[in-house]
Amino acid sequence: MSIEHFTPKWMTEEHQMVHDSALKMFKSWEVKDEQWRENGMLDREAWEEAGANGFLCASMPEEYGGGGGDFGHEAALIYAQAEANQAGFGGLVHSGIIAPYILHHGSEEQKKEWLPKMASGEYISAIAMTEPGTGSDLQNIQTYAVKDGDDYIINGSKTFITNGQLANLVVIACKTDREKGAQGVSLIVVETDKTEGFGRGRNLKKIGLAAQDTSELHFTNMRVPQKNLLGSVEGMGFMQLMQELPRERLIIALTGIGAMKLGIELTMAYVKEREAFGKPLWKFQNTRFKMAECYADYLACRSMCDAAVEAMLENKLSVPHASLIKYYVTQKQCDVLDECLQLFGGYGYMLEYPIARLYADSRVQKIYGGTNEIMKELASRFM
Repeated sequence: MSIEHFTPKWMTEEHQMVHDSALKMFKSWEVKDEQWRENGMLDREAWEEAGANGFLCASMPEEYGGGGGDFGHEAALIYAQAEANQAGFGGLVHSGIIAPYILHHGSEEQKKEWLPKMASGEYISAIAMTEPGTGSDLQNIQTYAVKDGDDYIINGSKTFITNGQLANLVVIACKTDREKGAQGVSLIVVETDKTEGFGRGRNLKKIGLAAQDTSELHFTNMRVPQKNLLGSVEGMGFMQLMQELPRERLIIALTGIGAMKLGIELTMAYVKEREAFGKPLWKFQNTRFKMAECYADYLACRSMCDAAVEAMLENKLSVPHASLIKYYVTQKQCDVLDECLQLFGGYGYMLEYPIARLYADSRVQKIYGGTNEIMKELASRFM
């Protein structure tokens, strides 16, 4: 069954068409899902299929190979991916998070060189912020770059990097001045296939997101051209990160909306079919009350996110707004999926059931993109 919701103001017919077409593609991947989960990553053919269908860099300008759309196109794709339970695909990071860094802060040469390859799937991208000893505290990263001729020599390590095993374009947050704290952070882009000293560590095994490669990266005297610096001068990285993080946090919340929707739909179908004590689970008042509560949480979160998408389209999404949305929606996502899994009983604990994967995948939502504790701290500074 499909739960009803009002079509939001921002979703045009074109956005809906993108959603429906992408949902069809993502659902077609289900036959490969088990193998991808065993491999710990998708294959490049999936990325190329997404690129061929226009589902990569959909909001990037056409002059740079993108779809010429807006953030609504990205939101439609995020909903579709989540509703198909294809959480392993790192396209939302690639298209919705990394491509805007290059568009907004890159030189004309950088945009023309990298964005078309990202749009086609020739380049898979990653952003390397988190380090083994540094999570949300980005101003204290230890990876550093020093000038040598026309190049930077970069040394350091990163961890928990989405798309890290497949990525051939990585945006690295590093210190170009280790004495200046946040003002010493810069973003430098590395084309990994062309770069000595770039190393990939383990593809990390996780509680959830089994099909998403999440990697350790190592840089050992890695030589990168200085022209790969994002921005006209060094030390702009922290500001660039702060400008783009609200988008990332909204994207995380949007994936939560799609996951909640699918979880509720799966559970509704199950409780109306599964019988206990001679009648369907749906006939028990507790079941109906729990599902009503879950649906109310979904509707509240969906309304909150739809308003935020409208704000993003008008370039008005603020740091505290995005932070609270990320915190609230991901918390509700975990709560709702926990309630849904409970109604499946023992079957809900079996990984062959999609509700189990939804539950496991949901937990990291409260951690990455800035922990929910950091989200509340950021928002409180504006109160």
